[in-house]
Formats: sequence, structure tokens, C-alpha cells
Amino acid sequence: MTEELSFQVYLSISQKKFEIYLLDKQNLKNIYKQKLYFENDKDIIDYNLLSSFLDKHIFKLEKLIGNFLKSIIVIIENKQILNFSMGIKKQNYGEKINKQYLESSLAELKNLFKENYQNNKIIHFVINRYLVDGVDHTSFDEQIDGDHICVEAKFISAPNILIKEISSVLEKYQIKLDRLFEKKYIENFFEGETLDLSIIASKIQSGYNNNEVVLIKKNTKKQGFFEKFFQLFS
Repeated sequence: MTEELSFQVYLSISQKKFEIYLLDKQNLKNIYKQKLYFENDKDIIDYNLLSSFLDKHIFKLEKLIGNFLKSIIVIIENKQILNFSMGIKKQNYGEKINKQYLESSLAELKNLFKENYQNNKIIHFVINRYLVDGVDHTSFDEQIDGDHICVEAKFISAPNILIKEISSVLEKYQIKLDRLFEKKYIENFFEGETLDLSIIASKIQSGYNNNEVVLIKKNTKKQGFFEKFFQLFS
């Protein structure tokens, strides 16, 4: 197995702690994990300290993997993260409300967010509820008749500048930022359980929250715009 298929590295960045994990994805078990606690009275990331932390662990991780580390998933807790809900209500003009119609509504909602928050990137896009003529629906396997559809979603986003700063630190090691998770969001799904952040993030990444929409790049294989969403409703 290649390194990309077998292992994933997770880096957690918060106000007073850095954590790094090497997760054996097949067995869902960490084979390496280290933490650094430090004093910090401001919610500002000390990138010099972060670089020093990575200096101590990147080589060890690459030795365990048996290859150069190409990407890292970052879990972040920071006051710059935006977390709020927004929705749209659309009048239906005789169309059947189905998966494609809902996809279009979600795309409109995403575009509305991007128009108003151009300096932020969506890191979590979660459907709170969708109603047809005021009635909640949990499945769009069949076409639904209705005059109105209302879709509400939660957006968690990070400033582009924050993403750029973290990416710049990783680029020193020829490592790319694979994906960003918000720490509080993923921890909420496993409240009361003593799981490492890497395992929590891996579970979320695998689709633990059925209502989270995973945005995919337009130049990938031919699928619906919201790949995970259609896995949910197929």
C-alpha cells in the first residue's frame, strides 16, 4: 500500500496547544502522536513555534511512513472561524422537487455565502433542515410536489489569510494543506468519548455526519456537484 492509502497525518492547532498524529487508516489507530502545551494569552497563532514543533516531528513521521510526507489535514480552533446558519426559500413553478432541484438550491445557498463572504473559505457545509410547503423531509428518493422549498444550512468557514498562513508554514516542508476541520464542530459529535482528534476527524471525513455536504472540485470525475449529498440520498 502507498503512504497515501495507508496513513494520514493530522495537525491540531489551538490557542495553547499543538498536536500531531499519524493515523493508520485501515486499523483506525494512531501509531504516532505528540502534543505541545504552551502559554499564550492571545488568540494568535505563533507560526515560529509551530515551525519548531513540526521540525521535531516531520522527519520522524516520514521515517515511520517510509516516504516523504505529502499532505496534512489540519484541525483548528480559532476565534477567526465563522460559524452561522443561513437559508433560502424558493417558489416552485410547477417543477417536481427532486435530488437535482435540491442540488440547485444548495448551490444557490453556497453561492450566496461566497458573494457575502469573499474573504472566507467554507470548511464545513451542513444541512440543518429542508422543507417543502413547511413539511420536513429526510429523503428525496422520489419526486415531491410542492409550491415552496426552504433549505437552511450551517456554514463554518476560515479566513483565506489564515489558510494561506498555515499553508505557508507547511510549504517549507513541501507539504500541502489537504483539508481543514474545525475542532469544536467535529468534537461535538463524540462528546463524552475519549477519542483522539485524528480518529474523530477521520470518522467525520468518512461521512459520520450524514447532513454534511462535501464540496468537490469541478475537474474531478463526473458526479453531482455535491458528491457526499448524493451518496446520502441514493
